[in-house]
Amino acid sequence: MAANTVPGRAGQWAALRPGEDAAAVARRLGAAHDRFVAGGARQAGRSTRSGPTGGSSRGSAAGDVALAADVRAVVLESWERSRCSGVDPEAESAGVAFGDVDLREYRAVHPLASVLPVVRTLLVDDAVDAELLVAISDADGRLLWVEGDTSMRDRAAAMAFAEGADWSESAMGTNAPGTSLALDHCVQLFGAEHFARTVRRWSCAAAPVHDPASGAILGSVDITGGMRVAAPEVLTLVRATVAAAEAELRLRGIAGGHRSDEWRDVSASASATVADALAPPAGAGSPHARRLRVLGGDRPTLRAGRGESRLSPRHAEILVLLTEHPDGLSAERLAVELDERSLDSVTVRAEMSRLRRVLGADMIASRPYRLTGSVLTDVMAVRGALSRGDVEEALRLYRGPALPDSLAPGVSEVRESLDARMREAVLHSGDPSLLQRWAATSTGRDDPLVWQALVALLRAGSPAFVQAKAHADLLERRFGRAATRLQRPRT
Repeated sequence: MAANTVPGRAGQWAALRPGEDAAAVARRLGAAHDRFVAGGARQAGRSTRSGPTGGSSRGSAAGDVALAADVRAVVLESWERSRCSGVDPEAESAGVAFGDVDLREYRAVHPLASVLPVVRTLLVDDAVDAELLVAISDADGRLLWVEGDTSMRDRAAAMAFAEGADWSESAMGTNAPGTSLALDHCVQLFGAEHFARTVRRWSCAAAPVHDPASGAILGSVDITGGMRVAAPEVLTLVRATVAAAEAELRLRGIAGGHRSDEWRDVSASASATVADALAPPAGAGSPHARRLRVLGGDRPTLRAGRGESRLSPRHAEILVLLTEHPDGLSAERLAVELDERSLDSVTVRAEMSRLRRVLGADMIASRPYRLTGSVLTDVMAVRGALSRGDVEEALRLYRGPALPDSLAPGVSEVRESLDARMREAVLHSGDPSLLQRWAATSTGRDDPLVWQALVALLRAGSPAFVQAKAHADLLERRFGRAATRLQRPRT
C-alpha cells in the first residue's frame, strides 16, 4: 500500500509525543517487549509439546490488549512480522550482505549514489558534530553508506550496523531502515521498540526514497543515535531530506532524458549479481547474473554464483563487445570489431559456439548475437562513478586499462574511451591526492601532462613535490616539451 494511503496511522509514525517522559516510555516499552518475547517462547514450547493448535501466533487475547495499550500498533505489527520471519530477538549483530569489492561495485551503479551530496549537506555534516549516524540503504534494506560521528560508527559496528550489512526487517527485526521499507512509509523507533535486544540502546528515524519516474522504492535514509533521535523534529528532518533527494533524482532524470530508467536497469543487474554470488548455485536451466572483470593486467574472469572462471582473451573480448552493444551484433560486425583485417564470420561463429559452452547455451542469442542474461562489467562500474562525478570512487574501482593486451578495434575503443574519461576527470578535479593515485597507474605513469599538473598542485619543496618534479622532468626529456603543451583542463 502506498505510503500516504495507509489507513488509521495518524500519529503512529513518531516515537514520542511532545512533552512525553522518555524515561517512563522506555521502561514501559522494555517491559512490553519482554512480555512479547516471553509469550512467543511459551507458545513455541506449547507447539513443541502438543503440535500445531491452529491458533493465532499472537498469543492470548488478554496479552494482546495489554501490549496494545503500551506499544504503538505500527511497532507491535512489526514485532509480529519479525517473529513470523524467524528473527531471533537475542541476535547480537546483523548479517553481512556484501563484501568490500561487491559493495563498491554495487554502490557505483546505484541511483542513490547521485543524491549523496544532498544527504551529506542536509544530514551528515551536522551528524558528525551531534554524535549521530546517517545511513542509506538499498530497497532490500542492505546498508550502502553509513557516515557520521566516528565514535558512534565504532559502537554501531559492534552490532554490524555498518556498510554492507543486511538491516531488512526480515533479517534484523523491527528497525527504522528495514521497517520503513516494509511499510513504504517514514517511521521512528525508540529504544526497546527495536525487536533485537542489542539495538535497545539506540533510536532511529528513517524514510523510503522513491524513483520519481516509476514510484518504485530505491532505498531509505536513516538517522541513528541516542535518545534524542526519538524527538519528533528528527523524523521531520529525515522526511525533508528524502524530499530533497527525490527532487534531485527528478532533476537528473529530466536533464538526462531516460537516464533514470538506465540507472534502474544497471542497479537491478548489480543487485542480481551480488545476490547470485551469495546464494547457492541455481539450477542449470536458470539464468544467472554474472560479473565480468577485465580491468588491469590480470587474466579476465567471469564470476557466476559462487564460482569464478578464467576466460581466454578472445572470449573476454567478445563478452566486452556484447555488453557494450546490448542490442546485439551480427557475425560480420563482430568480426570487424574483433579484427577488421583477418577475421571472418565463420571463425566468429566457431568462437561463439565455444563461448556458449562456457556461459551456457541460454546466455547468448543469435541473429544478432546478444546477451540474454545480466552481465555487469567493472568498466560499467567505473563509468557509473564518473557519471556521478565521484572521481575517488572511480579510482578505487579502476584497476588498469580494459584488456590491455587486446588489439581488437572494438575493445581498443572501449579501453581508450574509459582511460580518456578517467584522465579528464582526474585532471579537472584539481585534487593532488587523486592525481597522485592516477599517476601511479600504468595509464598515468608516463603521461607528462598529469605529472606537470601534479607538480603545480603540490607544495614546493615537499618530498612528494621533489619526486613528482623529477619524474615530470624525465618525461619532458623523454617525450619532448611539446608533449606537455596539450590542451589543459578548464578550471
